[in-house]
Amino acid sequence: MKDLVWDHVLCIGIDEIDDDHRRLVDLFNILNHSVEEGDSADYIAAVLEELINCTVWHFSHEERLMLKYGYKETEEHKMEHQELINSARELQQKYLQLGKLDEKEDLQFLEHWLTEHILVADNRLGAYLIEVM
Repeated sequence: MKDLVWDHVLCIGIDEIDDDHRRLVDLFNILNHSVEEGDSADYIAAVLEELINCTVWHFSHEERLMLKYGYKETEEHKMEHQELINSARELQQKYLQLGKLDEKEDLQFLEHWLTEHILVADNRLGAYLIEVM
């Protein structure tokens, strides 16, 4: 599977959120490489845990900004965050039980999960924050 490439398409125009997203893309690529290269199960589990933990922190960061600037879609956005975290935790449990991630199915799921959220929900949030910050 190819690396995710950070470029202007994934930028939402808010530096502090873009920095978080860049880190998440980097972690996804580390995970992708570690699966592809057959790194140890413990290492892959640690990278997956770091990706999830950074995502949880990032979502809290976004939610704080939503509250501070009165974003009207906060509740819907927070619900999407929770669904994404639940899906990632389910994938993590699957990995811990089976000891492997499927490159096509699991990594494509994570890639879609990350990019779709940025391209849709976070772009709406970014457009709003650019106006009010």
